[in-house]
Amino acid sequence: MNLEAAIPSVESESPAPAPLPAFRSGKKLVAPAPFRFTSHVIEEEAPYRQAELFYLQKQIQAQTPMVIVLEDGEKIEGVIEWYDRRALKVRGRDKTLIYKSAIKYMYKVGENAQMA
Repeated sequence: MNLEAAIPSVESESPAPAPLPAFRSGKKLVAPAPFRFTSHVIEEEAPYRQAELFYLQKQIQAQTPMVIVLEDGEKIEGVIEWYDRRALKVRGRDKTLIYKSAIKYMYKVGENAQMA
């Protein structure tokens, strides 16, 4: 049996692709910026990150009442329920989700805040 006769030719069914233009505009091709995974931690941030995680985990386990002072001066009092890379969930009068970037500082209830 002739194998070429049994299989139809693909070349005869589809048109040839359009040729690429010979001249490209004067723009230079620039390589894209390197992609950074959000879970990737820069080595310089690693010790700070570990200290932050340890402190938050300790406060969650002990259910320590905390005062969280935001950048705009607002104070939120409550117990930290959970945290992730960018936010804290605080249970006080209300349950509040606070972005870490909005936090100026925090301290335990009963400690005097001497920070400005």
